[in-house]
Amino acid sequence: MDVKGLAAIVTGGGSGLGETTARALAAAGAKVALFDVVADAAERVAKDIGGVACVCDVTNEGSTQAAIAKAREANGVARIVVQCAGIAPPAKIVGRKGPHGLDLYSKVIAVNLIGIFNVMRLAAADILTLEPLEATGERGVIINTASIAALEGQVGQAAYASSKAGVIGLTLPSAREFAPSGLRVVCIAPGIFKTPMMAGLPEETQKSLGAAVPFPSRLGDPKEYAKLAMHIIDNSYLNGEVIRVDGALRMQG
Repeated sequence: MDVKGLAAIVTGGGSGLGETTARALAAAGAKVALFDVVADAAERVAKDIGGVACVCDVTNEGSTQAAIAKAREANGVARIVVQCAGIAPPAKIVGRKGPHGLDLYSKVIAVNLIGIFNVMRLAAADILTLEPLEATGERGVIINTASIAALEGQVGQAAYASSKAGVIGLTLPSAREFAPSGLRVVCIAPGIFKTPMMAGLPEETQKSLGAAVPFPSRLGDPKEYAKLAMHIIDNSYLNGEVIRVDGALRMQG
């Protein structure tokens, strides 16, 4: 699918993987709406790329409906949706201060899994109203972001890993459901990337994490995630798949 002239939505578009992907889409000629809970972040990126900033809490139905409506009014119905919104607070199931907070676990599941499902269901309902593209016969594509932690979660990642495992679990049933309508669903499972969350760690810690990656032995560049997202959009035969991008890293416990 050629993105030029098409409308796109990127969640978590104010920073990290989402920002970089939004910039790549805009550079290729897409009309991009940036969804982010942080208004200033979304507005900063939108101003740079000529996109539209939509303040959005992906866990809230009304907020997400309003953001999709704003994006639709500005750019038309989005055929491309890339979901990068997510949080990763570390906590053991039973730590020094006692059991994992249930509120914290619920928050992680709400943002990382329910948020993905919420945006997907609302955006898909819009996409299914469109006519298929003549060139490929497809109506659109939804790219959801999981993590290799879904498969190799470490100590302290119970909430994060289980939320991302849920995202992986959404991939095939949703791709199968939407296949007759020409709407593809693909999941990216990134390894350790140099996002703002990672950049907040000490330089030595970042080097140590990067050294654990077999090749190339470094943290992932968000541009490498964006390149994969752009290829998925372009390659109409990619559907219902979970794609790791991690330098062959297999995380230890």
